[in-house]
Amino acid sequence: MRGTTVLPGTPCDAPREGVLPMHRLEVALPNAMPFAIGTFDTIGPMSRADFPHRHTFWEIVHVTAGRGAHVVDLARWELEPPHLCVIAPGQVHHWEDARGLDGSVVLFTEDFLLDHPGDRDLLLRLSRGPWLGLGPAAHEGTARLLQELSGEYLRAAEGFDSVLRALLHVLVVRAARMPRRPVRAAPAPPGRAAAVAEEFARLIGGPEPEPGSWSVGDCARRIGVTPGYLTEAVKAATGRTPGQLVRAARTHEAKRLLVRTDLTVRQVAGRVGFTDPAYFCRFFRRETGLSPGDFRRGGGTRHGGIHHEPRVPSIDRPAARA
Repeated sequence: MRGTTVLPGTPCDAPREGVLPMHRLEVALPNAMPFAIGTFDTIGPMSRADFPHRHTFWEIVHVTAGRGAHVVDLARWELEPPHLCVIAPGQVHHWEDARGLDGSVVLFTEDFLLDHPGDRDLLLRLSRGPWLGLGPAAHEGTARLLQELSGEYLRAAEGFDSVLRALLHVLVVRAARMPRRPVRAAPAPPGRAAAVAEEFARLIGGPEPEPGSWSVGDCARRIGVTPGYLTEAVKAATGRTPGQLVRAARTHEAKRLLVRTDLTVRQVAGRVGFTDPAYFCRFFRRETGLSPGDFRRGGGTRHGGIHHEPRVPSIDRPAARA
Protein backbone atom coordinates (compact mmCIF):
# COMPACT_ATOMS: atom_id res chain seq x y z
CA MET A 1 0.00 0.00 0.00
CA ARG A 2 1.23 3.48 -0.81
CA GLY A 3 2.81 5.26 2.15
CA THR A 4 3.33 2.15 4.28
CA THR A 5 7.09 1.91 3.59
CA VAL A 6 9.93 4.44 3.71
CA LEU A 7 13.66 4.53 3.05
CA PRO A 8 15.98 4.05 6.04
CA GLY A 9 16.33 7.14 8.23
CA THR A 10 12.97 8.68 7.24
CA PRO A 11 11.39 10.37 10.31
CA CYS A 12 8.20 8.84 11.66
CA ASP A 13 4.91 10.49 10.81
CA ALA A 14 3.39 12.54 13.64
CA PRO A 15 1.27 15.08 11.73
CA ARG A 16 -0.41 16.92 14.64
CA GLU A 17 0.43 17.70 18.22
CA GLY A 18 -1.06 15.08 20.50
CA VAL A 19 -1.25 12.45 17.78
CA LEU A 20 0.73 9.27 18.38
CA PRO A 21 3.73 8.59 16.11
CA MET A 22 2.93 6.47 13.03
CA HIS A 23 5.88 4.33 11.99
CA ARG A 24 6.33 2.96 8.47
CA LEU A 25 8.38 -0.04 7.43
CA GLU A 26 11.92 0.85 6.39
CA VAL A 27 13.07 -0.77 3.14
CA ALA A 28 16.39 -0.37 1.36
CA LEU A 29 14.96 0.73 -2.03
CA PRO A 30 11.70 2.44 -3.10
CA ASN A 31 10.34 -0.75 -4.70
CA ALA A 32 11.92 -3.24 -2.30
CA MET A 33 9.94 -6.15 -0.87
CA PRO A 34 7.83 -4.91 2.11
CA PHE A 35 9.09 -7.56 4.51
CA ALA A 36 11.76 -7.84 7.20
CA ILE A 37 12.71 -10.40 9.84
CA GLY A 38 15.35 -10.36 12.55
CA THR A 39 15.99 -10.31 16.26
CA PHE A 40 15.12 -7.41 18.57
CA ASP A 41 18.76 -6.31 18.21
CA THR A 42 19.02 -6.53 14.42
CA ILE A 43 15.61 -4.93 13.78
CA GLY A 44 16.68 -2.03 16.01
CA PRO A 45 15.51 0.05 18.99
CA MET A 46 11.99 0.58 17.62
CA SER A 47 11.34 -3.16 18.03
CA ARG A 48 11.30 -2.61 21.81
CA ALA A 49 10.19 1.05 21.96
CA ASP A 50 8.99 2.13 25.40
CA PHE A 51 6.62 4.88 24.15
CA PRO A 52 3.13 4.39 22.66
CA HIS A 53 3.18 4.33 18.86
CA ARG A 54 1.46 2.83 15.82
CA HIS A 55 2.59 1.04 12.65
CA THR A 56 1.43 1.04 9.04
CA PHE A 57 2.52 -2.62 8.92
CA TRP A 58 1.92 -5.96 10.63
CA GLU A 59 4.27 -7.21 13.33
CA ILE A 60 4.61 -10.77 14.63
CA VAL A 61 6.74 -11.14 17.77
CA HIS A 62 8.05 -14.46 19.10
CA VAL A 63 9.44 -13.71 22.57
CA THR A 64 11.90 -16.32 23.83
CA ALA A 65 13.39 -14.46 26.81
CA GLY A 66 12.91 -11.32 28.85
CA ARG A 67 11.07 -9.65 31.71
CA GLY A 68 8.67 -6.72 31.89
CA ALA A 69 5.36 -6.11 30.14
CA HIS A 70 4.02 -5.43 26.67
CA VAL A 71 1.09 -3.01 26.31
CA VAL A 72 -1.28 -3.36 23.34
CA ASP A 73 -4.28 -1.00 23.21
CA LEU A 74 -3.73 -0.35 26.95
CA ALA A 75 -3.94 -4.05 27.85
CA ARG A 76 -0.74 -5.00 29.73
CA TRP A 77 0.69 -8.51 29.40
CA GLU A 78 3.45 -9.81 31.65
CA LEU A 79 6.40 -11.30 29.76
CA GLU A 80 6.46 -15.00 30.55
CA PRO A 81 8.31 -16.47 27.53
CA PRO A 82 7.88 -18.21 25.28
CA HIS A 83 4.88 -16.60 23.63
CA LEU A 84 3.68 -15.14 20.34
CA CYS A 85 1.98 -11.81 19.64
CA VAL A 86 0.46 -10.24 16.52
CA ILE A 87 0.22 -6.44 16.30
CA ALA A 88 -2.05 -5.09 13.56
CA PRO A 89 -1.54 -1.87 11.57
CA GLY A 90 -2.90 1.01 13.63
CA GLN A 91 -2.80 -0.75 17.00
CA VAL A 92 -1.14 1.23 19.77
CA HIS A 93 1.60 -0.60 21.66
CA HIS A 94 4.83 -0.25 23.63
CA TRP A 95 7.10 -2.16 26.02
CA GLU A 96 7.30 -1.39 29.73
CA ASP A 97 10.42 -2.09 31.82
CA ALA A 98 11.54 -4.70 29.27
CA ARG A 99 14.83 -6.33 30.26
CA GLY A 100 16.74 -9.12 28.54
CA LEU A 101 14.26 -9.12 25.64
CA ASP A 102 15.11 -11.74 23.02
CA GLY A 103 13.34 -13.48 20.17
CA SER A 104 12.25 -12.91 16.58
CA VAL A 105 10.41 -9.99 14.99
CA VAL A 106 8.64 -10.27 11.61
CA LEU A 107 7.45 -7.10 9.84
CA PHE A 108 5.40 -6.88 6.64
CA THR A 109 2.74 -4.72 4.99
CA GLU A 110 -0.69 -5.65 3.61
CA ASP A 111 0.88 -5.89 0.15
CA PHE A 112 2.92 -8.87 1.25
CA LEU A 113 -0.30 -10.87 1.87
CA LEU A 114 -1.50 -10.68 -1.75
CA ASP A 115 -0.79 -14.37 -2.41
CA HIS A 116 -2.84 -15.38 0.65
CA PRO A 117 -5.49 -12.68 1.30
CA GLY A 118 -7.31 -14.90 3.80
CA ASP A 119 -4.33 -14.57 6.14
CA ARG A 120 -5.46 -11.03 6.97
CA ASP A 121 -8.57 -12.31 8.77
CA LEU A 122 -6.49 -14.80 10.75
CA LEU A 123 -4.01 -12.08 11.69
CA LEU A 124 -6.81 -9.76 12.79
CA ARG A 125 -8.24 -12.48 15.01
CA LEU A 126 -4.82 -13.09 16.56
CA SER A 127 -4.23 -9.35 17.10
CA ARG A 128 -7.57 -8.89 18.89
CA GLY A 129 -7.04 -11.72 21.34
CA PRO A 130 -4.91 -11.71 24.48
CA TRP A 131 -1.26 -12.63 24.46
CA LEU A 132 -1.08 -16.39 24.73
CA GLY A 133 1.92 -18.43 25.76
CA LEU A 134 3.28 -21.31 23.73
CA GLY A 135 3.60 -24.85 24.98
CA PRO A 136 6.87 -26.71 24.33
CA ALA A 137 5.79 -28.26 21.00
CA ALA A 138 4.26 -25.02 19.67
CA HIS A 139 7.32 -23.04 20.75
CA GLU A 140 9.77 -25.41 19.08
CA GLY A 141 7.75 -25.54 15.86
CA THR A 142 7.45 -21.75 15.75
CA ALA A 143 11.18 -21.29 16.38
CA ARG A 144 12.08 -23.69 13.54
CA LEU A 145 9.74 -21.97 11.10
CA LEU A 146 11.08 -18.52 12.01
CA GLN A 147 14.64 -19.77 11.61
CA GLU A 148 13.75 -20.97 8.12
CA LEU A 149 12.13 -17.62 7.31
CA SER A 150 15.21 -15.76 8.54
CA GLY A 151 17.61 -17.96 6.57
CA GLU A 152 15.63 -17.52 3.35
CA TYR A 153 15.47 -13.76 3.91
CA LEU A 154 19.22 -13.44 4.52
CA ARG A 155 20.25 -15.66 1.58
CA ALA A 156 17.99 -13.79 -0.86
CA ALA A 157 18.35 -16.53 -3.45
CA GLU A 158 16.34 -16.53 -6.68
CA GLY A 159 12.60 -16.68 -5.96
CA PHE A 160 13.07 -16.03 -2.24
CA ASP A 161 10.13 -13.58 -2.11
CA SER A 162 7.64 -16.31 -3.07
CA VAL A 163 9.22 -18.71 -0.56
CA LEU A 164 8.94 -16.07 2.18
CA ARG A 165 5.25 -15.55 1.39
CA ALA A 166 4.64 -19.29 1.56
CA LEU A 167 6.50 -19.68 4.85
CA LEU A 168 4.69 -16.67 6.34
CA HIS A 169 1.37 -18.23 5.30
CA VAL A 170 2.32 -21.43 7.14
CA LEU A 171 3.30 -19.41 10.23
CA VAL A 172 -0.01 -17.52 10.29
CA VAL A 173 -2.17 -20.62 9.79
CA ARG A 174 -0.29 -22.60 12.43
CA ALA A 175 -0.39 -19.72 14.88
CA ALA A 176 -4.17 -19.48 14.47
CA ARG A 177 -4.73 -23.15 15.34
CA MET A 178 -1.94 -24.07 17.78
CA PRO A 179 -2.82 -24.70 21.43
CA ARG A 180 -1.38 -22.04 23.69
CA ARG A 181 -1.33 -21.36 27.41
CA PRO A 182 -2.79 -18.09 28.79
CA VAL A 183 -0.42 -15.23 29.57
CA ARG A 184 -1.10 -13.34 32.79
CA ALA A 185 -2.52 -9.85 32.33
CA ALA A 186 -0.61 -7.21 34.26
CA PRO A 187 -2.62 -4.79 36.39
CA ALA A 188 -3.30 -1.53 34.60
CA PRO A 189 -1.64 1.57 36.05
CA PRO A 190 -4.09 3.45 38.31
CA GLY A 191 -5.98 6.27 36.65
CA ARG A 192 -5.42 5.07 33.06
CA ALA A 193 -9.11 4.56 32.31
CA ALA A 194 -9.99 7.86 33.97
CA ALA A 195 -7.37 9.65 31.85
CA VAL A 196 -8.83 8.13 28.68
CA ALA A 197 -12.34 9.23 29.68
CA GLU A 198 -11.03 12.70 30.53
CA GLU A 199 -9.42 13.07 27.11
CA PHE A 200 -12.63 11.89 25.42
CA ALA A 201 -14.61 14.50 27.35
CA ARG A 202 -12.11 17.15 26.22
CA LEU A 203 -12.48 16.18 22.57
CA ILE A 204 -16.27 16.34 22.50
CA GLY A 205 -16.89 18.97 25.16
CA GLY A 206 -14.56 21.87 24.46
CA PRO A 207 -15.83 25.35 23.58
CA GLU A 208 -14.89 24.64 19.95
CA PRO A 209 -15.32 20.87 19.29
CA GLU A 210 -12.43 19.56 17.23
CA PRO A 211 -12.91 18.17 13.70
CA GLY A 212 -13.78 14.49 13.85
CA SER A 213 -14.90 14.69 17.49
CA TRP A 214 -18.43 13.59 16.56
CA SER A 215 -17.17 10.11 15.67
CA VAL A 216 -16.47 7.66 18.49
CA GLY A 217 -14.06 5.76 16.23
CA ASP A 218 -12.12 8.93 15.37
CA CYS A 219 -11.95 9.89 19.05
CA ALA A 220 -10.59 6.45 19.93
CA ARG A 221 -7.90 6.72 17.24
CA ARG A 222 -6.86 10.17 18.40
CA ILE A 223 -6.62 9.07 22.02
CA GLY A 224 -4.73 5.95 21.01
CA VAL A 225 -7.10 3.23 22.19
CA THR A 226 -9.56 0.84 20.59
CA PRO A 227 -13.26 1.80 20.47
CA GLY A 228 -13.92 -1.12 22.82
CA TYR A 229 -11.49 0.15 25.45
CA LEU A 230 -12.85 3.69 25.06
CA THR A 231 -16.36 2.39 25.72
CA GLU A 232 -15.24 0.56 28.87
CA ALA A 233 -13.30 3.54 30.21
CA VAL A 234 -16.01 6.12 29.54
CA LYS A 235 -18.80 3.91 30.88
CA ALA A 236 -16.82 3.22 34.06
CA ALA A 237 -16.22 6.95 34.57
CA THR A 238 -19.63 8.34 33.58
CA GLY A 239 -22.13 5.49 33.55
CA ARG A 240 -22.89 6.33 29.93
CA THR A 241 -21.50 5.10 26.60
CA PRO A 242 -19.36 7.27 24.31
CA GLY A 243 -22.19 7.20 21.77
CA GLN A 244 -24.64 8.62 24.29
CA LEU A 245 -22.22 11.39 25.26
CA VAL A 246 -21.51 12.24 21.62
CA ARG A 247 -25.24 12.56 20.93
CA ALA A 248 -25.62 14.83 23.97
CA ALA A 249 -22.65 16.96 22.92
CA ARG A 250 -23.91 17.27 19.34
CA THR A 251 -27.36 18.27 20.58
CA HIS A 252 -25.96 20.87 22.94
CA GLU A 253 -23.70 22.38 20.28
CA ALA A 254 -26.61 22.51 17.83
CA LYS A 255 -28.74 24.29 20.45
CA ARG A 256 -25.99 26.83 21.07
CA LEU A 257 -25.55 27.56 17.37
CA LEU A 258 -29.30 27.84 16.76
CA VAL A 259 -29.86 30.31 19.58
CA ARG A 260 -26.69 32.37 19.49
CA THR A 261 -25.75 32.56 15.81
CA ASP A 262 -27.41 33.42 12.52
CA LEU A 263 -26.25 30.22 10.82
CA THR A 264 -28.84 28.44 8.69
CA VAL A 265 -30.10 25.03 9.76
CA ARG A 266 -28.01 23.51 6.97
CA GLN A 267 -24.89 25.28 8.29
CA VAL A 268 -25.62 24.19 11.85
CA ALA A 269 -26.04 20.62 10.65
CA GLY A 270 -22.62 20.77 9.00
CA ARG A 271 -21.00 22.22 12.13
CA VAL A 272 -22.14 19.26 14.22
CA GLY A 273 -21.14 16.64 11.69
CA PHE A 274 -24.27 16.02 9.59
CA THR A 275 -23.99 16.11 5.80
CA ASP A 276 -27.76 15.66 5.38
CA PRO A 277 -29.80 18.53 6.90
CA ALA A 278 -32.98 16.42 6.83
CA TYR A 279 -31.31 13.72 8.89
CA PHE A 280 -30.03 16.39 11.29
CA CYS A 281 -33.59 17.68 11.74
CA ARG A 282 -34.84 14.18 12.57
CA PHE A 283 -31.95 13.69 15.00
CA PHE A 284 -32.59 17.03 16.69
CA ARG A 285 -36.33 16.38 17.05
CA ARG A 286 -35.67 12.93 18.50
CA GLU A 287 -33.26 14.36 21.07
CA THR A 288 -35.18 17.52 22.04
CA GLY A 289 -38.80 17.02 21.00
CA LEU A 290 -38.61 20.12 18.77
CA SER A 291 -37.53 20.91 15.24
CA PRO A 292 -34.45 23.15 14.89
CA GLY A 293 -36.68 25.97 13.66
CA ASP A 294 -39.08 25.69 16.60
CA PHE A 295 -36.21 25.56 19.04
CA ARG A 296 -34.67 28.71 17.52
CA ARG A 297 -37.96 30.58 17.59
CA GLY A 298 -38.39 29.68 21.24
CA GLY A 299 -34.97 31.09 22.05
CA GLY A 300 -33.80 27.86 23.64
CA THR A 301 -35.84 28.54 26.76
CA ARG A 302 -38.16 25.54 26.47
CA HIS A 303 -37.58 21.81 26.59
CA GLY A 304 -34.05 21.80 27.89
CA GLY A 305 -32.54 25.15 26.94
CA ILE A 306 -28.82 25.75 27.01
CA HIS A 307 -28.50 28.29 29.81
CA HIS A 308 -27.68 25.89 32.62
CA GLU A 309 -26.99 22.71 30.67
CA PRO A 310 -23.53 21.17 31.11
CA ARG A 311 -21.76 20.23 27.89
CA VAL A 312 -20.96 16.72 29.04
CA PRO A 313 -21.56 14.88 32.31
CA SER A 314 -18.74 15.15 34.81
CA ILE A 315 -16.40 12.20 34.85
CA ASP A 316 -15.28 12.93 38.38
CA ARG A 317 -16.16 10.30 40.91
CA PRO A 318 -19.28 11.19 42.90
CA ALA A 319 -18.58 12.55 46.35
CA ALA A 320 -18.83 10.01 49.15
CA ARG A 321 -22.07 10.16 51.00
CA ALA A 322 -22.02 11.04 54.66
